[in-house]
Amino acid sequence: MLTLIPEWFIRYKFFNSFFLGLSVGAIFTLYTPLEPSIYSIGGILLALAMLLLARLYHQILNATWFFRISLFVEGVLIVAILYFLRYQYNYQTALIMYIGYQITFIFGSYLVRAETLLLKTDTLLTKLDTAKQLGYLFGMGMSYLFYKILSAQGISSHQTQVYLLHYLLLVVEGVIVWLIFKSFSKAKV
Repeated sequence: MLTLIPEWFIRYKFFNSFFLGLSVGAIFTLYTPLEPSIYSIGGILLALAMLLLARLYHQILNATWFFRISLFVEGVLIVAILYFLRYQYNYQTALIMYIGYQITFIFGSYLVRAETLLLKTDTLLTKLDTAKQLGYLFGMGMSYLFYKILSAQGISSHQTQVYLLHYLLLVVEGVIVWLIFKSFSKAKV
């Protein structure tokens, strides 16, 4: 059985939101090759998977499953990023990235519900939501600066900029995974 360590968990959620802020603008370039119908199919599959997951809440709304699912979600992102960095930018790469992000979105509602239950107090939830918003803002600001620096260096291709951003995203993912491990400890029986 695992227990949550709030101080580390809040740091984890800061970097998790920082990742989101860094990456959110990249999807417009990443998904360019995809047909609009893919988003409809993806949305339907996402909703169905979220319905199925909600049926499991009675079993998985605890710290141990929260740890496992958080680690799984970050693992999917690492695999998607590595795939993107390894293979050239094309329709298949865009589709793999879309599927990877959709898989992570399946667990979004669950993760929010679980963190609320695990943190329990309004003080910790305030700290958590503050950290998440600050992480997102810093991530968006960092992505803006990153793209501006690349443009100033003569790298103006959006695809190249997004490709290079994924090296930074990979580093941030490494920090996130480390923080997940720091955020949980074995419960003393």
